Amino acid sequence: MPHPRHTAQIITLAAMCSTSITLAQSSEFELNETGEWTQTRAPEPGTDAAFMAEMTRLIAEGNPGRASDRLGDWLEDHKRTRNSYIPQGYYLHALARYNNDREYKALFDLESIIQDFPDSPYFLKAVELEYQIGLDYINGKKRRFLGMRIENARPTGEELLIRTQERVPGSALAEEAAMRLADHYYKRRELKLAAEMYSIFRQNFPDSPRVQRAMLREIEANIARFKGPRYDGSGLLDAKLLIEEYQRQFPADAIRSGITEGLDAWIDESAAQQVLDTARWYLQVDDDASARFVLARLIRRHPATDAADEALDMMLEREWVTFEPAEPNPSDAAESETASQNTQPATDSEEPSP
Repeated sequence: MPHPRHTAQIITLAAMCSTSITLAQSSEFELNETGEWTQTRAPEPGTDAAFMAEMTRLIAEGNPGRASDRLGDWLEDHKRTRNSYIPQGYYLHALARYNNDREYKALFDLESIIQDFPDSPYFLKAVELEYQIGLDYINGKKRRFLGMRIENARPTGEELLIRTQERVPGSALAEEAAMRLADHYYKRRELKLAAEMYSIFRQNFPDSPRVQRAMLREIEANIARFKGPRYDGSGLLDAKLLIEEYQRQFPADAIRSGITEGLDAWIDESAAQQVLDTARWYLQVDDDASARFVLARLIRRHPATDAADEALDMMLEREWVTFEPAEPNPSDAAESETASQNTQPATDSEEPSP
């Protein structure tokens, strides 16, 4: 991802290239021997095409404020007409505002393109610029309030990344937006939202090379949601099912890393501790029958856990379970008798052998 300081420059260059393409009928450029783009045919002066070309040049030369003013006037005069350059005017106006540090106002122009001109070649460019603004906001950029950047814009940024996925579903941009939003929630420890977003990513992009990473992150998010035996444990069940699915889809990686085995053991222990806590509550309210049933179920379902060992001790202490010695086998008893005689020490009446 480019450094935030270079974002405006990159977007400006992208706009220049895209504008050259869309004005192919009125402007033509070619690459000369020095590797520079030169204009071979310019639009006719005084036309809307010439105006848009001039606005593009102003933005590229670092004069977005001047371009924004002039484009605002042009849009005011033409926005109620059928002028074919209106989508481009909105986009350049948004780009000028973005480069002039007025990104929130740029969103109004971009929404005009998205809502009113969905068939325009500037539709995708508008979605891309909205996505970039969304990234800026979730990465900490604040909105202006009374001339100062003090207003939290994170919710707006999250909404823009959701809209990106809705507006260009199945695209590479939507995939990137989904992963960025999931990682954003995970980083902020909004674990329920993170788990849901990673799940959405896996459903919408099952062939993505990042599905494996998304699945592991979803498992980790579900496990981290578990706050202790007295809290909701549904996330543990989700994580356990995901681990089983991960082992089916990526068996080699699961064996090599050992991560799923360790997580599975932790989940089993956590679930057992939750059941044990339930049994303790039944004991506190003198409901021995329910406590006995819960403890027995814990031992049966989670036999390899510390909680199961503690449950067994509790049942033994209350004599809810006993260990009866097995009846001896007659042949084993005879062998034991013979062995005892062979090893019995000599008495005082017996003489020691020479």
